[in-house]
Amino acid sequence: MSAVLRADGLSKRFGGLKAVDNVSLTLDEGRILGLIGPNGAGKSTCFSMLAGSTSPTAGRVFLGDREITGLPAFRAARGGVVRTHQIVRPFANLTIFENAVVAAVQCSGLDHAGARALARETLEFAGLAARRNEYPAGLTLAGRKRLEMARALACAPKVLLLDEVIAGVNPAEAQEMVTLILRIRDERKVSIIMTEHVMAAVMRLCERVVVLDAGKLIAAGEPKEIVQNPEVIAAYLGKKHA
Repeated sequence: MSAVLRADGLSKRFGGLKAVDNVSLTLDEGRILGLIGPNGAGKSTCFSMLAGSTSPTAGRVFLGDREITGLPAFRAARGGVVRTHQIVRPFANLTIFENAVVAAVQCSGLDHAGARALARETLEFAGLAARRNEYPAGLTLAGRKRLEMARALACAPKVLLLDEVIAGVNPAEAQEMVTLILRIRDERKVSIIMTEHVMAAVMRLCERVVVLDAGKLIAAGEPKEIVQNPEVIAAYLGKKHA
């Protein structure tokens, strides 16, 4: 199975703080990779380096065979690497449909008519078509997260980086989100890296998981192995529980 996205030795310093320290990971085509760890572990910084919104202090990122290290986020998105954000901030003065159109115009390379068609299709896929003429303020948190995912899909990604899209929603909405993520992989043929604190979703969705703690990669393997790993348990719960 070929690697669609690879990071080799990524590090990021902010002054004297090393937020990410020599992290390597590989996302295989058609797979869902979990990137987990306690708060402050470096997950979002790692995502930012993969997506181009932050340049690494050291290390390299490859999309297939093409190096994309340090590409600005809009060029990484046009190349096929798109991320969502933990804090969802749609354009409040635009309708749900217009939010999706903006993403499609910016990232997909389509003309305006093509971008509008893609926006309609992604909203339908995300279950928001009936509300496309409403404004984002009327959506629940789960609805806003669906809009964030629809906007990402409007960029026609090869790789989708999902940053805590399940956290904070109720159990029924979480199950709907799990189903949507599986459909993105299976129907749209998008490979996915996801950060998530809802471990039931990680266990359900991810074939492999990598774990960060204090910026370092401390474990990698199948989910059932990871949840029994003493170093991972210590990172989440403290050494007395390991």
